[in-house]
Amino acid sequence: MNAVLPADPARDDVLAARPTLWLNPLYRRGAIETSDLPISPADVQRARMNWQRLAPLLAACFPELESTNGEIRSELVELKELREALGYRTREFGNVFIKADSHLPVAGSIKARGGLYEVFVFAESLARDNGLVTDGDDIRKLKTKEVQTFFSKYTVAVGSTGNLGLSVGIAARALGFKATVHMSSDAKAWKVERLRKLGVEVIQHEADYTIAVEKARDIADADPTIYFVDDEQSKHLFLGYSAAASELAEQLDERGITVDADNPLFLYLPCGIGGAPGGVAFGAKATFGDNVHAFFVEPVQSPCALVHMMSGSQQLVSVYDVGLTNKTEADGMAVARMSAFVATVMREILAGVFTVADDELLTLVRVAWTVQGQRLEPSAAAALLGPGFLVGHKEGKRFQDEQGIRGKMTKGTHVLWTTGGSHVPEEQFQAFLRQTATVT
Repeated sequence: MNAVLPADPARDDVLAARPTLWLNPLYRRGAIETSDLPISPADVQRARMNWQRLAPLLAACFPELESTNGEIRSELVELKELREALGYRTREFGNVFIKADSHLPVAGSIKARGGLYEVFVFAESLARDNGLVTDGDDIRKLKTKEVQTFFSKYTVAVGSTGNLGLSVGIAARALGFKATVHMSSDAKAWKVERLRKLGVEVIQHEADYTIAVEKARDIADADPTIYFVDDEQSKHLFLGYSAAASELAEQLDERGITVDADNPLFLYLPCGIGGAPGGVAFGAKATFGDNVHAFFVEPVQSPCALVHMMSGSQQLVSVYDVGLTNKTEADGMAVARMSAFVATVMREILAGVFTVADDELLTLVRVAWTVQGQRLEPSAAAALLGPGFLVGHKEGKRFQDEQGIRGKMTKGTHVLWTTGGSHVPEEQFQAFLRQTATVT
């Protein structure tokens, strides 16, 4: 092993690939206001304004967004039957909701928030730089034949295990760009097929996600007509996700749910390379301040954020460095090394990380579907275990004590961010269900 994890209550479980909860020892109040972060709350506000400006164009490109006037929104679903099935019956679990990004329009996953945002922001910038739109023009001009003919000279490229590739490919093709998605060897066949049907070029690499991204970046760097959506470094992706927090704030307010020092909010966010959960977590801190606590969730064999952040190293640490395999049924989370950009931003903002075994993920897919009709893919189901770790695990109880919230849990709100699943083909979804025994 090239990296040594320090002494920590979670260390042995991590190395043995057992589900566990790790608490970030650097987590602190007010961290989002640190001046040396590469991003700020003001950037989150600008992203919200960009989404509003782009909304008419999104509605013109995607008929399913006409009813929301171009807004990308998901439902906040209260746990009812599923609450009992997960063991969250007692008052100490407070309010429990699913944030159903698994059913986001257009792309069917949380990546719609990042991929669509970056591609549409790039398209507007490219059109402005070339005099095709100016201040005061209707943003829907980007959908005209003249502009899209110009866009067809450019390619939008991305490295992906699946869902980001789908969102970027869908967005690029809707605006007339060529699109190329570089995918890792563990990408799901149905995602490859769907991309190709959209006219997206798919290049599959006989390597993992990290290598696929590196090769995609090298190709784009050598060709000025290729715009690369860089999942490891992109601020646009990160900020696209961050705007989801204001949407959540509106939904909680509509339900009469307060978030303050006596009514804490907890977010559970499935993590691959870290851009989507990092963006949501940062946006939540910008929106709710120190009253929100964000936790990532990762597979036991692919906890890239956990091992790097636990290591304390300035150099990125991968799961291979600590003897883990990076093999998981949760393809969107099969990432060996987290984003350096996200690691920097999350250093003092992320409350912790919990890990889940693949058999648990598949069981959760079945439970969510049979008990409450929530159609999820394995990576999205990972969030469902969050409240159990925080309330029942010894480290979760330590976190409550350190944050002074043990007596406030009955008034807390847990949001389980389900990140994908509604676009999984029926045959593939039934295969997920067949991989686990009937839940008793």
